[in-house]
Amino acid sequence: MKKAIFKVIKPGLQTTVQDLGRFGYQQFGISPSGVMDPYSMQVANLLVGNPSNEAVLEATLIGPVLQALSDMTIAICGGDFSPKVDGCEVNKWKGFLIKKGQILSVGPSENGARVYISISGGIDVPIVLGSKSTFLNGGFGGFEGRALKKEDILDGNPFIKKPFKSLPPQLVPQCKKQINVRFIPGPHLERFTKESLKVFCSEEFVITTKSNRMGLQLKGTELEHIGGPDIISDPIPFGGIQVPASGQPIILMAERQTTGGYTRIGTVISADIPLLAQAVPDTVVQFSTVSIEEAQRLYLENQILIKHLSLAAK
Repeated sequence: MKKAIFKVIKPGLQTTVQDLGRFGYQQFGISPSGVMDPYSMQVANLLVGNPSNEAVLEATLIGPVLQALSDMTIAICGGDFSPKVDGCEVNKWKGFLIKKGQILSVGPSENGARVYISISGGIDVPIVLGSKSTFLNGGFGGFEGRALKKEDILDGNPFIKKPFKSLPPQLVPQCKKQINVRFIPGPHLERFTKESLKVFCSEEFVITTKSNRMGLQLKGTELEHIGGPDIISDPIPFGGIQVPASGQPIILMAERQTTGGYTRIGTVISADIPLLAQAVPDTVVQFSTVSIEEAQRLYLENQILIKHLSLAAK
């Protein structure tokens, strides 16, 4: 039976309900949405006894202040937002009990860009096109199709999961101000000069303040096109690296447009998407190429890890 679980005291910055996204609708112009950092989100769910794909709260740079309206188990994963319950610091990457009436405050970020709050039993919002994710530009999904506001009341099906689980320290990712990101080259390599390809794989790029859930805008040496940047629009994958006329790359993220008419120099591999999701403005990015086979191997390693964590949480 659903209950009120949280009252929003302060909403934080763009705090939304997200799961792994909605799939099969890009052909109709609907973005998959979903979390920016799938690893943090899935681990947070497993730590409270949820299925790994249950919806969570995602906040950017400044987390929310929430009052518990029920006893429940929660976990907080992602960047270092120094979460507190009634003013006392609590551990991240670990499930813990919060009691009715207590105040959870999360952030602002000390390290990393995004934080994830999982709630035992999940968040009770409508499933729209197969997902609970908020599609901000479309105005649907999640909590009334928008970011949380002060005085909002979240419902759920809370339960108490014991014993409380924690993630082994060696599996906790570190948020860094300089990251190495691997990508699969293509599909429009013939539209870039050879020198541009060398520049992209040897020089540093910086994430700018214009970045958001749609994409991360980078600044660095301009990449040169052959015959201009425009192509016939084609589907955009998570991590697709567009290069418009400015010559500055844009990495398309969770709330990306469904198709794009600019050349793409490559696609970031799934295993490295969490690095980008946690990258704050001014983070330095260096790129290196990998094969499709290597990208698939790394993806499978990650899926096996999540599976093992899921079994350990039972």
